[in-house]
Amino acid sequence: MKIVSLQRGRVWSATPTPFTREDRVDEASVRRMVAHHADLGVAGIMLAGTCGEGPWLRDDDREMLVRTAVEAAVGKLTVAVQVTDNSAVRVLDNIDRAAAWGATVAVVAAPPFFLNATPQRVTEHYAEIARRSALPVGLYDRGAASPYVVPEAALAELLAERNFVMVKDSSQQPSRLKAYLKAREARPELALFSGSEFDCVDYLTAGYDGLLLGGGIFNAALAIRIIAAVKAGDLTKANALQTRMNDLMYRVYGGPKIECWMTGLKELLVQLGVFSSNRNLLGYPLTDLCRSQIAAAVNGSDGLGYRDDLVMARRSFAPLAS
Repeated sequence: MKIVSLQRGRVWSATPTPFTREDRVDEASVRRMVAHHADLGVAGIMLAGTCGEGPWLRDDDREMLVRTAVEAAVGKLTVAVQVTDNSAVRVLDNIDRAAAWGATVAVVAAPPFFLNATPQRVTEHYAEIARRSALPVGLYDRGAASPYVVPEAALAELLAERNFVMVKDSSQQPSRLKAYLKAREARPELALFSGSEFDCVDYLTAGYDGLLLGGGIFNAALAIRIIAAVKAGDLTKANALQTRMNDLMYRVYGGPKIECWMTGLKELLVQLGVFSSNRNLLGYPLTDLCRSQIAAAVNGSDGLGYRDDLVMARRSFAPLAS
């Protein structure tokens, strides 16, 4: 197994994927995206996940995305790639390709289509991948949002497979949190990252190692401050920062119903000069209110100071003109 530094106590980003207006991966924006993450201070990026529209990408676009990001991230960020598929053999093929493209970690979630999905067979699906993977493996747990879930009782035994190096827990289930903490007791080298960006404090205070957030490409500065406040034992400050981060996310995502999710997120990145378009493959709308709240946060006219959370004082690239 390759040795990988996951830099515990840090923020990772499950990054969105930039597209051209023709719905192809935008190479120049990928390079700006990596530089932007480095400026934010994140430890690593996960490509082609749910937020990265990985299940909907063309194969050649996925390759361009990974190769370009890996090249741009050398010496700056760790690069993980989601490799989920409907069978272990297909996942293993995806891992071999990700390794050839230079990725450091392969992340696997529940298959979208899986027959004979007994608890034993679902668990064995992941175990076979871990045993045979050419890369260290991360488990991405979406809990009840996934059609095929590893039983909680099997998590500790599954994660005893030594090629598992990390977990992205987006289940939002306290019982699964406890199961992951139990698994780490047996394997202290296993890194636990929470994907629940609206509830970072509870996971960090429970003992999780860091955060792997779909909004990390814009909320990382606040998330880093939340981690620091929890480490310092100042939960009042940590919860106040969480409230602030939640409000910012609602402004970007289109309110508590998250109705503008992907399009709002990419529109923010357009206004920040990172992406060239808000194009996505998922068809989320962009309401006038969402667009105006994003603009107010970026230009500072909201009077709430979100511009300081979004715009880095020093940038390692030239952003696109707004």
